[in-house]
Amino acid sequence: MSAEAETPHPNSNYPMRLQKFLARAGVASRRGSENLMTAGRVAINGEVVTELGVKVDPLLDVVAVDGEKIEPNAAPVYLILNKPTGYLTTMDDPQGRPTVAELVADAGQPALFPVGRLDLDTSGLLLFTTDGDLAYRVLHPKFELYKTYEATIEGKIGPQRLQRLRDGIELDDGPTAPAELAYDAHTGILTISIREGRNRQVRRMLKSVGHSVKTLHRTHFGPLALDALLQEGSWRHLDPGEITALKAAVTS
Repeated sequence: MSAEAETPHPNSNYPMRLQKFLARAGVASRRGSENLMTAGRVAINGEVVTELGVKVDPLLDVVAVDGEKIEPNAAPVYLILNKPTGYLTTMDDPQGRPTVAELVADAGQPALFPVGRLDLDTSGLLLFTTDGDLAYRVLHPKFELYKTYEATIEGKIGPQRLQRLRDGIELDDGPTAPAELAYDAHTGILTISIREGRNRQVRRMLKSVGHSVKTLHRTHFGPLALDALLQEGSWRHLDPGEITALKAAVTS
């Protein structure tokens, strides 16, 4: 395995930490790659590596996971799925229930994985990528990317309850950050933007002010927007401008 180069490397991205290389190659997220390493499933030049600080140079080193050689992914894939309800946000379910993996199977990218999750009964924008490094940053609380949802709620919600949601709600796992809201009393649709990603957070916030959610649909994730032409169950690749905007949103 390689050490730091004393002269400029032909590829300025290398050498890099092994878990970062695995994430960029689409093997797993950075945290997932660390788990693979500590489990003894990763080898460099035939030698099992469990130390998280090890660096790798793909021009010199052969990296393998479970005996299978891993090639650096020169062109990461990014796509948006308009997720329907009734699908689990996972690439595999031991119980055989419908998963989002079925909906992106025709993308031809076995290393694709969803960035974050949408609940079984929530629809809308779900980001997929093979770029584990970017996925790690997108989900990091440091960058506080807004997620915007349209919620159809039971009953009419008054101004005092709306203000409570704007200010932040005390939930059983602690207070939420302030939310951005817009409410249409005629349709009963509440548009809510939050910066966190707790389990069933929007539903729990609304329940705490006395309103159950009939439908929940995510329309935006950071700078990404779900366009009206993308039908439920369909996906599309991000365009170059969207990729640039997403990377800019998670750059310190």
